[in-house]
Amino acid sequence: MKLATALTERADLQRKMAELGNRLNQNAKVQEGEEPAEAPEELMAELDRVVGRMEELIARINLTNSSTVCGGKSITELLAHRDCLKSRIQVMRDFLDSASNRVRRTTHSEIRIKSTVPVSEIQKEVDALSKELRECDERIQELNWITELC
Repeated sequence: MKLATALTERADLQRKMAELGNRLNQNAKVQEGEEPAEAPEELMAELDRVVGRMEELIARINLTNSSTVCGGKSITELLAHRDCLKSRIQVMRDFLDSASNRVRRTTHSEIRIKSTVPVSEIQKEVDALSKELRECDERIQELNWITELC
C-alpha cells in the first residue's frame, strides 16, 4: 500500500469515527418503552474496529514518515517544516495587513499614521516563503505517492 492510500484511508476513518460519535449520541436516550433506532452496542463495536484500524494506520504512517528520507530530510521533518512555514506565512500576512492599512485623515491637523516596516520588502519575503511552501508540499505529495507504507 502506498503512503498516499494510507493517508486517504486515515481521513476516511476519521470521518467514520465522527459519524459513529453522532450516531451514538442520537441513540443515547429514548423515551421509556421505545427502542433506539440503532443498537448502541453495535455502534460501539464498530467504533472499536474503526479505532483499531486507525491506530494501526497511524503507527505505520508515522514509521514510514520517519524512515523515508528525501534530500537529507525525513518526511516527518518535511511535514514539520511545512507546518511551520504555513504558520510563519500566516503571521506575516496578518502583520502586513496591519502595516499596510491606511488611516484616513479628515483634516491636515490630525496625526499622521505610517507603517513601521517596508511593506513591499516584507511582501517579497512572504512571496518567497509561499514559493518554498508550495515546493515543500509538492515534494511531500510526490513522496506520498511513491513511498510504500512500512
